[in-house]
Amino acid sequence: MTEFEIRCEHKPSPVKLEVLQVDHWPVWKKEISRFPWHYDQTETCYVLRGRFVVTPEGGEPREFGRGDLISFPAGLACTWEILEPVEKHYRLD
Repeated sequence: MTEFEIRCEHKPSPVKLEVLQVDHWPVWKKEISRFPWHYDQTETCYVLRGRFVVTPEGGEPREFGRGDLISFPAGLACTWEILEPVEKHYRLD
């Protein structure tokens, strides 16, 4: 099985967020839930609020929350468990 790396930068600088134009990305919101997910495209997201755990298929769970800038690679199969309602900006590449 291929290893898909989830990259996370906690509390990136306001300048970096501005350069990425995060404020112009669409917003995704989701209530407390658990569901399987597969990324067809690379997704970069910035968490505005909430807390969640993403467990890659055959991998270790990782917890994310407010202030995290995360990159999920195309091809990643995982399970999302939302612990606190989530609101995030996202961009698909």
